[in-house]
Amino acid sequence: MALVHKLLNGTCILRKCPQPSVALCPFLSTCVAGYCSKSLQKPVATPSKGSSQRHTEEALQGHHQREVALDITSPEEKPEVSFDKAITDEIKDHFRRLKDDIVNHWIGPEGRPLQEVLLEQAKVVWQFRGKEDLDKWIVTSDKTIGGRSEVFLKMGKNNQSALLYGTLSSEAPHDGESGRSGYCSMMSKVPRGPFERKRSYDWSQFNTLYLRVRGDGRPWMVNIREDTDIIQRKNQMYSYFMFTRGGPYWQEVKIPFSKFFFSNQGRIRDAQYQLLVDKISSIGFTLADKVDGPFFLEIDFIGVFTDPAHTEEFAYENSPVLNPRLFK
Repeated sequence: MALVHKLLNGTCILRKCPQPSVALCPFLSTCVAGYCSKSLQKPVATPSKGSSQRHTEEALQGHHQREVALDITSPEEKPEVSFDKAITDEIKDHFRRLKDDIVNHWIGPEGRPLQEVLLEQAKVVWQFRGKEDLDKWIVTSDKTIGGRSEVFLKMGKNNQSALLYGTLSSEAPHDGESGRSGYCSMMSKVPRGPFERKRSYDWSQFNTLYLRVRGDGRPWMVNIREDTDIIQRKNQMYSYFMFTRGGPYWQEVKIPFSKFFFSNQGRIRDAQYQLLVDKISSIGFTLADKVDGPFFLEIDFIGVFTDPAHTEEFAYENSPVLNPRLFK
């Protein structure tokens, strides 16, 4: 009986509950229909980053191809080379340099006041701080006559020096003419002025050559050439020895100009002449010690200075028999 009473009470409660309104049915049916349609639809792939990047790259490539196509000129549009204009520009440049030389000459030596030049006690003529400094030099070896020596020139560490290196070979070339070989050298180019006029260095107020080098213990020959237009004197030079210590330390070499001896075609002459320091054309270094193998010479700078303690004018004596011209 108790169970039947509970069932009857539950039925009465359900009858008292409010029924859903008819106005809400369309809204519920719409929501259910939308939810069902979304659940039944297949997922659509959204555009990813890779596809967008690919489209961007294709667009850039197309734009680049259009630019390249615009840069290509047809044969009719090639610029014409005017030799007359090039010659005119070259002549104008030479005249401009000639004008600068004339103005500098009126100011003083090398465009500086004369008082400043006369009071100068030291001067750096060559230093090596870049490729433009290496372009002022020429390297050569016995390869020009068929030898096997090799020599190279490049910038040193941190572009603060020049490194001359290579391999020396004293093997004579098999040409049936040359009996000796084995040398490597480095020589400065002759300075040129306007219209390719040769210039010279005037070191008349200095008495000593000053170098800062680092070598491997080999002896080198320092060669100085005078400025001359005489063909018979093109192989004449003044030389002196430079002995490197080897090792990692730099050494300062000082050679008085009075110590340089006169030579012709590599042979010391009996008649000696004093070096004319106001007509210096070039300077060079030669290795020919007949020791086969690798070598190197590192150069920081080359300069001149005045040593007040050096009073010697010429280190070699002459006699009327050896050099009669000096005793006339």
